[in-house]
Amino acid sequence: MYGVVLAAGEGTRLRPRTAERPKGLVEVAGQPLLTHCFETLRALGVDELVVVVGYQGEQIVSYYGDRFGDLPLTYAHQTERRGLADALLTAESRADLDADFLVLNGDNVCRANLGDVLDRHRNSAADATLLVDEVSRADAAATGVVSFDDEGNVAGLVEKPDDPPSTTVPRGFYAFSPRIFEACRAIDPSPTGEYELTAAVDWLLDDGGRVETVGLEGWCVNVNTEADRTRAEKRLQRG
Repeated sequence: MYGVVLAAGEGTRLRPRTAERPKGLVEVAGQPLLTHCFETLRALGVDELVVVVGYQGEQIVSYYGDRFGDLPLTYAHQTERRGLADALLTAESRADLDADFLVLNGDNVCRANLGDVLDRHRNSAADATLLVDEVSRADAAATGVVSFDDEGNVAGLVEKPDDPPSTTVPRGFYAFSPRIFEACRAIDPSPTGEYELTAAVDWLLDDGGRVETVGLEGWCVNVNTEADRTRAEKRLQRG
């Protein structure tokens, strides 16, 4: 099983740390962010990693080479910042992704029930299974939001809604079937010009696909700012 790590962003909110190095090499508790991601995926049983790089990506290739311990590493390059769906598409040709696989955002440090996501995905034969969490309405309006029907099934996903249909948001960890690539190719760009992964998952639903969610147990910190980095370090220190 493959694990795909999306690590092409510039990390502008972490400057000056990212002024001359990629966000994935910013250290949290003495290890680069990507090392935390790779170890998380290895613990879930992946046997190969595909890393999508962009800004200062050559530093990531130089740092890790073609292996992370016993796991082969393959790199895909996102040359322009065009959203997570576009980033995921760059990984399609870098590996034999014709079976279900895992995706983790490359700035996430997690100690959570990620194995439950994989189990739900396998047992439900879903096209996409998302780790989700509950946030405030203000935070929900600033990110992708999951909507549900009256029976609690996933009805859709919407990016940065003015009036959020729920406060349930994806936490940057996914299990996908290969149909996600078809969805990423089918969607239109957002008003900002980016191809959003939430839009691709929403397309799967519209095309009759099955989308499942698993509520977060434990913690995940998306390291976007210096305060996030400090918070992740404190979480790791507490064990």
